[in-house]
Amino acid sequence: MDRRHFFQNTALVTTGALAGCALPGVAQNKAKTPFEVSDTYIPIVGSDEMFPVRRIYCIGRNYRAHAIEMGSNPDREPPFFFQKPTDAIQHVAAGTVADHPYPSLTKNYHYEAELVACLGKGGRNIPVEKALDLVYGYTLGLDMTRRDLQRAMGDQKKPWEIGKSFDKSAPIGAVHKLGKVEHFTKGNIWLKVNGQTKQNANLNQMIWSVAEQISQLSQANELFPGDIIYSGTPENVGPVVRGDVIEMHIDGLPNLSVKIV
Repeated sequence: MDRRHFFQNTALVTTGALAGCALPGVAQNKAKTPFEVSDTYIPIVGSDEMFPVRRIYCIGRNYRAHAIEMGSNPDREPPFFFQKPTDAIQHVAAGTVADHPYPSLTKNYHYEAELVACLGKGGRNIPVEKALDLVYGYTLGLDMTRRDLQRAMGDQKKPWEIGKSFDKSAPIGAVHKLGKVEHFTKGNIWLKVNGQTKQNANLNQMIWSVAEQISQLSQANELFPGDIIYSGTPENVGPVVRGDVIEMHIDGLPNLSVKIV
């Protein structure tokens, strides 16, 4: 075989080999599955795009007074996190009052009002001073809790996931992209039930800031675009029953309202 034909044949073989491999940046065919599993998205305000939710992280006891009411040490101690499944998301459109189902197995169903940070970038071991670079935008949400189940599991030294991670346990508003909103380091956060104020605090009362939460999380898990972080709730969490209307507010964001049904 002459030199010219050798290299032509080599090129054909090489091209064929590469074509059969997963190439970076090249879309692969969707896997064949026996059934469909829905992805989870949250609308982005002012855009026809949707924010894809990868993981839901929640920080526990991140306001001093709430830590005290939950029987925890109010001093600054290492933060702890838990997760909810993505199908816990219940998007609530601004200006509406969404029906929110009272869940099974509980007789003590609690609200928790929280700022939510939505990540557009990821990474590991992110320093605090660079952590906010990961944030795509913000919204507000409720971390609904089957408190009796959570406490019962805690008393038995068992994981209390059943108290936190269930269907529609994460009502949430649409995502507001940075540039349209600024980073939330202060501002009023409150929650009302049937028009009566229950929770009332300032975001600057967080024990761990959003930047610190991101930094701490990135030491435990690699963070990715699509991760969202519920940043903790103020004191005076409490129960709701069927027929109650919850309204929550964070300065600079539209209110979120649900009716327990």
